[in-house]
Amino acid sequence: MKIFDTIAKLGHEQLVICADESAGYRGIIAIHDTTLGPALGGTRFWNYASDEEAIVDALRLARGMTYKNAVAGLNLGGGKSVIIGDNRTANREMIFRAHGRFVESLGGRYVTAEDVGTSTADMDYVHMETGYVAGLATRSGDPSPVTARGVFRAIQASAMHRWGSADLAGKTVTVQGMGNVGTYLCKELHAVGAKLIVSDIRPERVQHVVDTYGATAVEGDVIYAAKADIFAPCALGAILNDTTIPALKVEIVCGGANNQLLEPEKHGAELEKRGIAYAPDFVANAGGVINVYGELAGWTRERALRKADEIYDTVLGVYEIAKERGVFTYLAADTLAERRIAAVHGMMRTWPQHPRKD
Repeated sequence: MKIFDTIAKLGHEQLVICADESAGYRGIIAIHDTTLGPALGGTRFWNYASDEEAIVDALRLARGMTYKNAVAGLNLGGGKSVIIGDNRTANREMIFRAHGRFVESLGGRYVTAEDVGTSTADMDYVHMETGYVAGLATRSGDPSPVTARGVFRAIQASAMHRWGSADLAGKTVTVQGMGNVGTYLCKELHAVGAKLIVSDIRPERVQHVVDTYGATAVEGDVIYAAKADIFAPCALGAILNDTTIPALKVEIVCGGANNQLLEPEKHGAELEKRGIAYAPDFVANAGGVINVYGELAGWTRERALRKADEIYDTVLGVYEIAKERGVFTYLAADTLAERRIAAVHGMMRTWPQHPRKD
């Protein structure tokens, strides 16, 4: 692997390789772009097959965070951490305290939070060594309601784009994944009169939504072929692929799952060919980073929810760019992010910048 060539190709600013063998810690911190502000991105704990795989994952995820934060209108750049190892280990304190020390060494260029394989408890260990951490249980708390609000508003925007009305009363929505985000999304959809078809690998979560919101339950892959108006994937990524897309009987795909397109170029084209409107996932699910930013900025939960409501206009903007340029919506979302980064980068600097008086 030619690391410098890879970094240059993806546009990263910094890659930090970290190790503390006494703590059992091996980590990678990738900073993609800090034009808009400090790089924000969670810490992923995963048993990678190789060091190269871990580096590539960190770089890819950091770049994605730059675009997600930019599209969400946040004054944050993009970064990501990965810790190599078995995330089922019970011996976590020293691993995450070591990670916190390396985050601290960057002096605020990077702010971390929880991600796959990590928890708010792990972030508490990180917080013992640095203040550059968010998503703490004692602060903003569960981001799921804010994430779900953003997805709900993205669905409304997609409805407006598709049918000329954001009214979802009487529309049927299939929701895959009854985790926290999926369940809160069902609550929002039920409140405006939408009909729900739901699935999850955990029967008790499905039953809760059936009992509470009058949803219809289906099992496993049946969710893809269910006749509905909207499909909201809120579970695993890469679920829009050669097998599932031909089965869809919907006009809109918009959900909270990350990286929904297995192969963005190929499967974005396939959705377009089938006449299905697709709201890019990193636009629709930006409520999570909005919640974290609100914690850093000292926002109330109500203010974070209001910011998530702005996803409605952002999604409409994505559809408009896609129409104007004749491109797929995931490329239009990239364009929207790049416009904001370029605008801030091009702002005139006034002098003198120094000395700074605190």
